[in-house]
Amino acid sequence: MPDFGIVAIPTHYTIPPAELGRWAESNGFESLWLGEHSHIPTSRKSPFPMGGDLPQYYKEFFDPFVGLTAAAAVTTKLKVGTSVCLVPEHNTMNLAKIIACLDQVSNGRFLFGIGAGWNAEEMADHGVEFKDRWKITRERVLAMKEIWTKEVAEYHGKFVNFDPIWCWPKPVQAGGPPVYLGAWSKFVPKRWRSTAMVGFQAILA
Repeated sequence: MPDFGIVAIPTHYTIPPAELGRWAESNGFESLWLGEHSHIPTSRKSPFPMGGDLPQYYKEFFDPFVGLTAAAAVTTKLKVGTSVCLVPEHNTMNLAKIIACLDQVSNGRFLFGIGAGWNAEEMADHGVEFKDRWKITRERVLAMKEIWTKEVAEYHGKFVNFDPIWCWPKPVQAGGPPVYLGAWSKFVPKRWRSTAMVGFQAILA
């Protein structure tokens, strides 16, 4: 019997994440996944990847880490995951700590779905060049793995660079939560095969 999960986009007017988590677990779902957009620029230069006008709810995403923490706190078996976390929009150390704390709160039930984003203007507001988003994603994930697995961590790359640091807590899951590559593009198979993405465990397309 396969496991089934739910991908949702909570907003300020939908079912609250905690209530959704309780419902999903009580109805036998294996996991709950929440997506992410920090904001949507009004320029609309980047076309909506699924075509047509941008849906209203895309302007109103609930923060996935707050929502997943709420869901994890009121459940015991439900896995909670990001589908997807837009890694280039986050500070590396802050994101590593948030994820480790969520993995602690959920007792090892967090699944780290990652993406690099489709909205160039959104990336620009975070100081990220759109062409560099996957390279930045790769380095930040590798740097976070160092933080999660080392008492004293350091990382030296082109986009992420820091000398030895202490950063706690560590995730419950050994080596950190599993990392799933999520993308919506014709380049997904190439990215998956690329040695640059070695260590990312699956594709959610």
